[in-house]
Amino acid sequence: MIKLFLATVAFCRLSAQAEEAKVYSSESQNFKYELLNKQTDVVWGFDFLTEDKIIFTTRNGLIKIFDLKTKEIAEVSGAPAVHTGGQSGLWDIRVYPKQKSRIYLTYSEPIGKNSAAAMGYGTLENNKLIDFKKIISALPLDDGHINFGSRIEFDNRGSVFVTVGDRDQRKPPQDLKNHLGKVLRFAADGGIPADNPFYNKKNALPEIWSYGHRDPQGIVMNPETGDLWLSEMGPKGGDELNHMKPGNNYGWPVISYGVEYSGAKVGQGNKTKAGMQQPVTYWVPSISPSGTTIYNGDQFAKWKGNIFMGTLSGMHLRRLVLDGHKVIKQEELLKDLELRFRNVRTGPDGFLYFSTDDGQIARLVPVTVSHLPEKK
Repeated sequence: MIKLFLATVAFCRLSAQAEEAKVYSSESQNFKYELLNKQTDVVWGFDFLTEDKIIFTTRNGLIKIFDLKTKEIAEVSGAPAVHTGGQSGLWDIRVYPKQKSRIYLTYSEPIGKNSAAAMGYGTLENNKLIDFKKIISALPLDDGHINFGSRIEFDNRGSVFVTVGDRDQRKPPQDLKNHLGKVLRFAADGGIPADNPFYNKKNALPEIWSYGHRDPQGIVMNPETGDLWLSEMGPKGGDELNHMKPGNNYGWPVISYGVEYSGAKVGQGNKTKAGMQQPVTYWVPSISPSGTTIYNGDQFAKWKGNIFMGTLSGMHLRRLVLDGHKVIKQEELLKDLELRFRNVRTGPDGFLYFSTDDGQIARLVPVTVSHLPEKK
């Protein structure tokens, strides 16, 4: 009874906030921000089971389902055990497009005193995750709590990409015999696609798709063009947006537009090197890009095809306008909220949804000119 009362109070507060929602004007679209639900921990990843139900993770190890119509929250049992502390925990969650009951997760797997960034999948049945199968434990193990990457994406053929950070180790990202600082690609069941760039190559793991990454927390495939985009955090400055190609080396830590947190050079201080890819764009100072999406809905016609990314230290939602593979315009949204934006996705209803480190699940809803307040 007490829980029901508290839930009712929380819902009433959210409803009142939604009614008083501030109207924002971007360069091409007026919109309002609607707070849908508030958790007590980082909402790291989320996806849509249906148009009305969002499945999401909290970094402390919980999986929950939020019903957009009833505003009810249901907890999902069967999540794998996770190693918590620092950036460790339960991270991304994705619904497999070809089989909606199949749920993919990334998480910090406890292995003795160490941990590994891991990915696996299970079947959602009556709010239980059953038959969970681990696909990968990223090696080498480490006892640290930072730079895990761990974002998931699917390509148009149903293959699964997962990003893996460098775990704050400098040698692994340039070594093809380990997983750290890489983007990996698997078949849906965890097998290795034969068209992966290092398949049957000596001294290289066949699941590697690209390498030379630091902490890639955003990855998205354009469903119309098949272009794969990756956002990743640099050290102090040097955050990047990369257009991904199989087998490419994206340079970390040999080249970077950032510096060490001490202010010292990263390596030799090089920004370019033959055989290493340049970012499409980069940011100095850092904005700490996290979850990234390409808007492909119908509610915001002028935003169609734009990249949106959550930023952590930047504390805004960032919009990037593309011309082919070039960024021609950028815009900061919702900066006045002073939130760490962890993830962002286009909803099946065409609204733009996001989650934050203070536990929010929210969305942007368009506002037409006729609904704008009159100027006095």
